[in-house]
Amino acid sequence: MSIAVIGAGSWGTAVAVQLAKQGYKVNVWAREEKVVREINSFRENKTYLPEAIIPDGVWCSSDITEVLKNSEVIFYAVPSHVFKDVLEMTYPLLKNGIVVNLAKGFVEVMDNERNVFKRMYEVFCNIFKGKCNYVVLSGPSHAEEVVRDVPTALVSASYDMKYAEYVQSLFEGSNIRVYTSPDVLGVELGGALKNIIAISTGIADGLGFGDNTRAALITRGLAEMTRLGKAMGANPVTFSGLSGLGDLIVTCSSVHSRNRKAGIAIGKGKGVKEAVRSVGMVVEGIRATKAAKWLAHEYKVDMPITEQTYKVLFENFSPRNCVMNLLRRKTKAEMEESAIFI
Repeated sequence: MSIAVIGAGSWGTAVAVQLAKQGYKVNVWAREEKVVREINSFRENKTYLPEAIIPDGVWCSSDITEVLKNSEVIFYAVPSHVFKDVLEMTYPLLKNGIVVNLAKGFVEVMDNERNVFKRMYEVFCNIFKGKCNYVVLSGPSHAEEVVRDVPTALVSASYDMKYAEYVQSLFEGSNIRVYTSPDVLGVELGGALKNIIAISTGIADGLGFGDNTRAALITRGLAEMTRLGKAMGANPVTFSGLSGLGDLIVTCSSVHSRNRKAGIAIGKGKGVKEAVRSVGMVVEGIRATKAAKWLAHEYKVDMPITEQTYKVLFENFSPRNCVMNLLRRKTKAEMEESAIFI
């Protein structure tokens, strides 16, 4: 069986490596000829994942038609803001293969003459017109560790469980343990929203605050993630799982986290654009912050950490003042808030 991976960034490369180790033939699409040469000629991807030793089962090309030929499963490992464009480009070339989304974010589109934010599944539905062969694979999974066979757990979610279970089976016996879920909405929201909290914890770290502050932001961040998810129709329990709490912990604390790195740079005084340049890769949490603020308004949900992070990223507010704004909010009972999990 041939598997396609669309996107040769760090996560796409790591997934391709793991699938090849499982014995599958993996065809990877890369935009840059430099990356194609690195993978095919030198069995490495120095551009995006220098830690990777790429097995012979991985073949890379910039010709997307060749990559998709005879592929039964297609993993989309592209940034969320180009997911729609890439899906539209590849749709005419697909037959009945399973679409597996690896991106964690939102897509900004025009709808009735206003900008709105769509989840990956909503974008998929608009293009594929009712088909349900969609899976989202998410959870705490830094590519730098996955490619070194560090034990990892993920969740495969689909509205048709046979597809979720099929993707689960692809990794069976590897160092990646995959669970399944029917809650596509909750899994997608968890993967996108945790990046906002990672930026905020990074800002706090950059300001010189400690473990106490980080723990408070993670805990209260989980509360507002769950609050929005519940309002949108997701299962609140999903947010206590791998795609919620699990991904939140690793993204807010890891040295590999792009969003945390950008937050640290901002906390230390760099502007947003300069902070992103210093990371050198896409920082999904910035666009996610804009989307979450819009969603909070649409669903009338209180998201104070997201609100203050938005002020830092888009309104040039002082990071230190925004942290203090969170501390000075009106007091409330924690157990009253905990009812969102019931």
